[in-house]
Amino acid sequence: MKNQKLVISAILLTVILGSILFLTQRNRPAEEAMKQKEESQREENPIGSTVKKDTTSRYIEYKSNSLNENNDKRKVLYFYANWCPICKPADAEFKNNSNGIPEDTVVIRVNYNDSDTDQEEKDLARKYGIAYQHTFVQIDQEGNEVAKWNGGALSKLLENLK
Repeated sequence: MKNQKLVISAILLTVILGSILFLTQRNRPAEEAMKQKEESQREENPIGSTVKKDTTSRYIEYKSNSLNENNDKRKVLYFYANWCPICKPADAEFKNNSNGIPEDTVVIRVNYNDSDTDQEEKDLARKYGIAYQHTFVQIDQEGNEVAKWNGGALSKLLENLK
């Protein structure tokens, strides 16, 4: 009887420890994937410490202070519509490859004629004579038009930048 209780206790202990081990190992792949993603977003600086890469500040959504905050950069307004079949792939390319935009340039996505468009964005479209979405307007520091073109994404942006 005593041996039987000892065997049952050993089996229960093995099951409990096995369950704990299983549960802790099950979460590991997600934690490792998250750690790898963070590491891929970091680059080593010359001293050896890590610095997070800045890949999003070159492609931003319009806010009322966007034009003033980026006065040290060339600015390109991208008039976008959330229903536009040409705009969506360009938006995805800019988001996924924003590090391909020159460091001295910022592309500002302005909602044009869609459910997210506010009055300031409508006023910008009117100011630059935008007749339809997927139009790009490069402006200078004072807000004057430097260049304007339709369609395309990163390669067309690079081709048209002044």
